[in-house]
Amino acid sequence: MTRSVSIPRSEIDLRFSRSSGPGGQHAQKSDTRVEALFDVEASSALTDTQKRRVVTRGGQVLRAVAQDERSQWRNRELATERLVEELRQALRVPRKRRPTRPTKASKEKRLERKRRRSNVKRLRRPPE
Repeated sequence: MTRSVSIPRSEIDLRFSRSSGPGGQHAQKSDTRVEALFDVEASSALTDTQKRRVVTRGGQVLRAVAQDERSQWRNRELATERLVEELRQALRVPRKRRPTRPTKASKEKRLERKRRRSNVKRLRRPPE
């Protein structure tokens, strides 16, 4: 999944049900909708700090649903990919923002725009 984390397939619980929407006889008879569930607390692949980070950002159980395709196999792949991406986003450590000052040129540009705008508004006023 990532360089530091690898989730075994056995920890991802897959549930199957019938897809919604049109599809005729095929859709009413086959369980092609896939729901992939990952219990963060029960996982042995994540460290305690990683578990805490995922729980605060995504909850105790991550869930991804796929019902885009007609085949259950393809929906299974899509749901797993979506779950992995969700887990990746939850594990990502945000970079610290380094504060920067505006450059002299950007300040001058901003003030020049303000002067122009002020002049336009002044000219729109009714004469005194």
